[in-house]
Amino acid sequence: MRLQRKRWRIRAFRKRRELTRMANRTAQIKRDDILVFCTQRNERIRLPYFLKYYREMGVGHFFFVDNDSTDGSLDYLAEQPDVSVWSAKASYKRARFGVDWLNWLQMKYAHGHWALTVDPDEFLVYPFCDTRPLRALTDWLDASSIKSFSAMLLDMYPKGRLDEEPYQAGQNPIEIASWFDSGNYTISRNRRFGNLWIQGGPRARVFFPDEPAKAPALNKVPLVKWDRRYAYVSSTHMLLPRGLNQVYDEWGGEKASGVLLHAKFLDTFGAKAAEELQRSEHYAASVEYKAYAAQLKDDPQLWCKWSERYINWRQLEILGLMSKGNWA
Repeated sequence: MRLQRKRWRIRAFRKRRELTRMANRTAQIKRDDILVFCTQRNERIRLPYFLKYYREMGVGHFFFVDNDSTDGSLDYLAEQPDVSVWSAKASYKRARFGVDWLNWLQMKYAHGHWALTVDPDEFLVYPFCDTRPLRALTDWLDASSIKSFSAMLLDMYPKGRLDEEPYQAGQNPIEIASWFDSGNYTISRNRRFGNLWIQGGPRARVFFPDEPAKAPALNKVPLVKWDRRYAYVSSTHMLLPRGLNQVYDEWGGEKASGVLLHAKFLDTFGAKAAEELQRSEHYAASVEYKAYAAQLKDDPQLWCKWSERYINWRQLEILGLMSKGNWA
């Protein structure tokens, strides 16, 4: 594992050559700032609310890698006063789906900071997030000597057709995509890396009903007290050293955890899926996007009679999708 971690760090160091600095405001980062790291392509419509959401949560600075956008999102990000952004025109797939690029930026800038790695359609909720800023959580994690915090990815979707209600820039996407699967999840343990492997939800139910093992992984470790020796292995599903993946209690208790509300399925999804299918830059020859295109062609909806409408984090705790552990 040490050799593999060294390999990923060396790979990230080499991949830095693919990054072109467009706006570097890292000199203004304070010692205790919480940082967000994100890769994006053509997400201009999502960015205003994404930035607003995490600013209000207490994030101090944002790092973006823009993968050759054509919708003006790179220019938009470069104008933001708390954003540093790099452009990458190279292959997303050959950068291990952006992991190499972010590993490099985290190695260089995140050491000693709490770093949150999310996509533009992912919104972290955690225990007491309605009354306590993110710093309250990271302060408690520091006091408890906990270096990583897990969050299950929860796919959100509207009631009815995905293209029925247009999404507007700056709008909270959960106002439209406000439904989720409260059950239908499987959990196993990855013995090599020590992390949990979670699958299920609407993407397993709708797109991989006959082959659930091919459904996307929903386990994430997005929030980490970063050290330059660390490296993500596969998206934020797991990282090294493997002890950072031990985000669950093996002795019958519960560790605090959160949820990433995943607002992928809006009216913008059809065009986005078609673009990504054509680019073929995603995992396993874009098998996920092929399933999306086949299933949603005639009936683009995910809602079913068992769907549940999102209320707040306490609802997710009652359903067992997140836990406050011993944080009170």
